[in-house]
Amino acid sequence: MSGRPGPGDTAPDFTLADETGTERSLAGLLADGPVVLFFYPAALTPGCTAEACHFRDLAAEFAAVGARPVGISGDPVERQQEFAGRHRLGMPLLSDPDGTVRERYGVRRGFTLAPTRRVTFVVAEDRTVLDVVRSELRMAAHADRALAALRAHRPPDATSGPAAVDSGT
Repeated sequence: MSGRPGPGDTAPDFTLADETGTERSLAGLLADGPVVLFFYPAALTPGCTAEACHFRDLAAEFAAVGARPVGISGDPVERQQEFAGRHRLGMPLLSDPDGTVRERYGVRRGFTLAPTRRVTFVVAEDRTVLDVVRSELRMAAHADRALAALRAHRPPDATSGPAAVDSGT
């Protein structure tokens, strides 16, 4: 698949190394709840730093809806590790150096200095794409819209803890 998945489509599975060199698959990440895959052009650049730090700053809100952000760029593992450490990001940053996953998600850009478009996919546990955020210039829009999509997707009783049991009396 080389076209960009949209809402209702199945997100392609993949396996990539994270900033520690640990192999991570989408299926494995989804075992803990929904995932917000945010593709970004290059680690340690001003725009990508602003975007990743906004995801970091909303970590408690993502946790409250049972989701986790996961960044992906073409940067090597070592650069992802530097990015994560310098900004204390606290989320997996995946390395896609050959662009295979970028291609499968349809976020390839036509020039080589920044070959990845800034696009975010909100993915439910069953790999259904809930929302897609596209904005090259509004960095905060990615985390904000992803959080809104996750909140809208949550069952109504998910905000109040375990569902009440009707004893029928």
